[in-house]
Amino acid sequence: MTDGRPLTARPAGRHALLVELRDAEHTAAFHAEVLRRRAAGALPPVTEVVPGARTVLLDGVPDPDALARRVADWQVPPVADDTGAVVEIPVRYDGPDLADVAALWGVGPDEVGALHRSHTYRVAFCGFAPGFGYLTGLPPRLHVPRRSTPRTRVPAGAVALAGPYSAVYPRATPGGWQLIGTMPDPRPLWDPARERAALLTPGTRVRFVTADGTCAGPGTGTGTGTETGSGDDPTAGTSPEAGA
Repeated sequence: MTDGRPLTARPAGRHALLVELRDAEHTAAFHAEVLRRRAAGALPPVTEVVPGARTVLLDGVPDPDALARRVADWQVPPVADDTGAVVEIPVRYDGPDLADVAALWGVGPDEVGALHRSHTYRVAFCGFAPGFGYLTGLPPRLHVPRRSTPRTRVPAGAVALAGPYSAVYPRATPGGWQLIGTMPDPRPLWDPARERAALLTPGTRVRFVTADGTCAGPGTGTGTGTETGSGDDPTAGTSPEAGA
């Protein structure tokens, strides 16, 4: 726990440092600062950077205690909304929980897609299954609870909501999120033959577009689940702190 402090840093084994942050916003900012300092050569050698819901793990650190003292004095700016690579995800808004989400949002089922597409998201962390990214960006008024009864099988490509997160299931798994749509071809989400297997990595911005490539928000792209911009270090992470 951070006990009200901006962050708490403690060694995790002999060569790792676990940094705990107040909330998702501070975690994203700290993660971005780590990548910035590493790219600038202002960080001791770190082999892996793994963000979670409210933590960032720095692995392969020669002296975790010394780094803990350094990060405690960092001035960490907020993450700018217009930084990071952009991926556009095509969606058909045909999910089985569309009506339930519409009721929670106080709109008609045919309005859910436009509301969902009107926001730009950012991958906070990855986990649960290979290629599964937890996307932040929904305003609090659009947060929804998980289903009271999880499904034994959620199909690959399901576009889902739970709490503050939006996500796309890269493969069929059990899950308890609210399903509002379908990505027609989810294969780009996880491709082991690609140099970077996961399409959605921490720090990446995400826009949802209709399956015909139109989007209610700014920007244009192919709508094929591909990047439309460039960003910082694409380090992927996993977290045991949240499920699907």
